[in-house]
Amino acid sequence: MRLGIFNMGTGVSDPGSLRRIAAAAESAGLESLWCGEHVVLPKPRVAPSPADPEHHFLHPSVVLGYLAACTETLKLGTGIVLIAQRNPLVLAKEFASVDAVSNGRAILGIGAGYLEPEFDAIGAPFRERGRRTDEAIDAMRALWNEADPSFSGEFWQFSGIDAHPRPTDPGGVPIHVGGHSEAALRRAAERGQGWYGWMQDPEQTADYVRRLTELSEQIGRSEALGDLEITITPPARLTADAVEQYAEAGAHRLVSLATPTERSMLHAVEHLGSLLA
Repeated sequence: MRLGIFNMGTGVSDPGSLRRIAAAAESAGLESLWCGEHVVLPKPRVAPSPADPEHHFLHPSVVLGYLAACTETLKLGTGIVLIAQRNPLVLAKEFASVDAVSNGRAILGIGAGYLEPEFDAIGAPFRERGRRTDEAIDAMRALWNEADPSFSGEFWQFSGIDAHPRPTDPGGVPIHVGGHSEAALRRAAERGQGWYGWMQDPEQTADYVRRLTELSEQIGRSEALGDLEITITPPARLTADAVEQYAEAGAHRLVSLATPTERSMLHAVEHLGSLLA
């Protein structure tokens, strides 16, 4: 089982703390570091906002670029970027850049988003977020992979342009789709190299893996995407038994959610390392 830790730049934003946590994670044998994204948060806080408006959220490409310079082997992922709020060409450039400075270690976890006040503040249409997410994935892949990139969709169109550097992997930066709705699961099966499940226990994980397998078979999943990689953030502190249960459920990676302080995250890294020993 591959193990990672969440909250890099999400709550913990001090560069010294980030560097020390990253160094400890690499030394402990962890596989990956993960961050999340919210451009703005409603003030005062209203449901379903995940955090108080004062909570720190470093921009994902900035924190992952910094972590790339602090590490040699750790994969660097987002869980998740709110792709429906983004211009896909700008996002493609950001993560091709993270991929370049990390020598191919980037993982782009994406989701349609769920916080309507954030969409309103940014000026992104909340009701169109699902269609925009699907189209943005296709547009990014066109820019990353085509010799002469072009795209004609409902929301974005381009031709006669190019962007380099291209990502290291032939298919582009791996895209892992987050979300538990039927639309998100279908999106992962149709377009993702992976699926990210948030706060799922082993039994829930097994159910989602079964559904993803069914969907992949129904749609005739593209061989170019390969096997769907399953990443889970558990709702509880991991134990050796739990790791085994998640493996049996079909998970490939567990990303532990630690309290966002340097001390707590260093303790979490030490504990995760003990599970790998």
